[in-house]
Amino acid sequence: MMDNLRAAANHVVLKIILGLIIVSFILTGVGNYLIGGNNNYAAEVNGQEISRSQFENAVTSERNRMAQQLGDQFSELAANENYMKSMRQQVLNRMIDEALLDQYAKKLHLGISDEQVKKAIFSTQAFQANGKFDNNRFNAIINQMGMSADQYAQALRNQLTSQQLINAVAGTDFMLKGETDELAALVAQQRVVRQAVINVNALAAKQTASDDEITSYYDQNKSRFIAPEQFRVSYIKLDATAMQENASDAEIQSYYDQHQDQFTQPQRNRYSVIQTKTEDDAKAVLEELNKGADFATVAKAKSTDIISARNGGDMGWLEEGTTPDELKNAGLKEKGQLSGVIKSSVGFLVARLDDIQPAQVKPLSEVRDELAAKVKQEKALDAWYALQQKVSEAASNDNESLAGAEQAAGAKAVQTGWFSRDTLPEDLNFKPVIDAIFNGGLVGQNGAPGSNSDIITVDGDRAFVLRITDHKAEAIKPLAEVKAQVIDIVKHNKAEQQAKLDAEKVVAELKAGKGDDALKAAGLSFGEAKTLMRTGQDPVSQSAFNLPLPEKDKPSFGSTTDQQGNVVVLALDEVKAGTMPDAQKEAMVKGITQNNAQIAFEALMSNLRKEAKIKLGTIAEQQ
Repeated sequence: MMDNLRAAANHVVLKIILGLIIVSFILTGVGNYLIGGNNNYAAEVNGQEISRSQFENAVTSERNRMAQQLGDQFSELAANENYMKSMRQQVLNRMIDEALLDQYAKKLHLGISDEQVKKAIFSTQAFQANGKFDNNRFNAIINQMGMSADQYAQALRNQLTSQQLINAVAGTDFMLKGETDELAALVAQQRVVRQAVINVNALAAKQTASDDEITSYYDQNKSRFIAPEQFRVSYIKLDATAMQENASDAEIQSYYDQHQDQFTQPQRNRYSVIQTKTEDDAKAVLEELNKGADFATVAKAKSTDIISARNGGDMGWLEEGTTPDELKNAGLKEKGQLSGVIKSSVGFLVARLDDIQPAQVKPLSEVRDELAAKVKQEKALDAWYALQQKVSEAASNDNESLAGAEQAAGAKAVQTGWFSRDTLPEDLNFKPVIDAIFNGGLVGQNGAPGSNSDIITVDGDRAFVLRITDHKAEAIKPLAEVKAQVIDIVKHNKAEQQAKLDAEKVVAELKAGKGDDALKAAGLSFGEAKTLMRTGQDPVSQSAFNLPLPEKDKPSFGSTTDQQGNVVVLALDEVKAGTMPDAQKEAMVKGITQNNAQIAFEALMSNLRKEAKIKLGTIAEQQ
């Protein structure tokens, strides 16, 4: 079902309305989206409140999603106040739309059964291990979310109900068979054409360009002849990976002794629970267990927790951080021990401690290779940081060159050739280095030498210190430097203009029935006939399907340019009815109906918004 949900929400509008599906909340650790907040609500939709905590959790979820998707780029966006305000407004609008959808679904009495909810949970990939539903994984995830199994199930039920409404709208559009066949025939139509090509490059070779034409073109198009800002840079690169040192037995033992918590699996307990709605039901369950009833059998028959009941009440292995407070405070210390009746936020529980796995520390022999690598890395980083400091001080003390920094680094600086933003040397292609070179801070004033940079760290294990040794500002290239290029452009433009005039003349003569003489005078002839498809994206195909239909034994004519820039005279001889494979026809109809369904859905949402009473809260008004 979750796969169907994702497939049906494939259009932009539906994505905006649906927002982040429940699984995305799981992956970003957002758990209180459907839990109420304080009185400072974000919005009220037909009396239904969207609380501040709901809104802020949804904003956090959106931030996390975008950070995962955009990486470092999102940090720049997040620093833009206007962008973040816009993002928060989009989240609120989406939540209002979701509330409207939910209300409309209830008005239509749409519903999702318990069995459908179970199926959706068991098929959710986030809850699976090795392709099968994993109860331990499920409990750990929803505990991290701060939700009970019932709360999660209800959230999912709401989501599936809204999707049911979307599917109902999306499935209303259709095309009649006659309409489909007619459209398919039009799309699959083929046109038989002949082409006479005027080679513009060959024509350009015969053109001349006067001094006045050259100067005029240059003066009117100077922006086409700008030399970009250019630099030459000297730099020293410090690489931590080149500073690896051996790790002694004593160093490995010391690291192991100081970081044993990293190699310790904490104590884990395994519990089984039976959940009931009332205290009396829980007491009856406890009495039945004390009389010797099988816990798993009772759990499957009487537990109201649809997830654990399926596994006989088994909650799986839980560490301290993932164990609910109700179980922590139940006083269970020994294997097989039953709790009393426990009051919880989801009703009442009876729990049993099934097993205890003590904390385990991995022996040094098992983690020795891993520790040796860590010690080597830390020693290399320590040496790297020390060298950075040393080189930084030298570069600062001798700011007229990199000589002092070279001595401190024990390496010669690398000198680049001239480069611009578009031709940056690969070894310098890191954003912090690029920013330092091109932000202007290292360029001297009025042609004077610039300064040494500070240490620039890259990817955590490399660092640069550099200086700009030569600089050329952006400037318009003089005519003398680009004259040959200007001459070629002028001649080509004249040739192209002449070719179009020649083609227009030939087409006019062809239409008047004097085509043979016109073609001969222009030194042209038609090539062999070619069959073109309407789906062709080249200029000739596009032009061929814009020509009027030919009369019997009388072609229609026109002109265009081809992908090589040549001018082409076209003769359309024949129009053929094409055929479309059933699979392609089905895909075409599906695309059209989905587009129509999207339009219908937009109309539905527009009407819901117009009829709704939407009141923004204080937090929304402050945005």
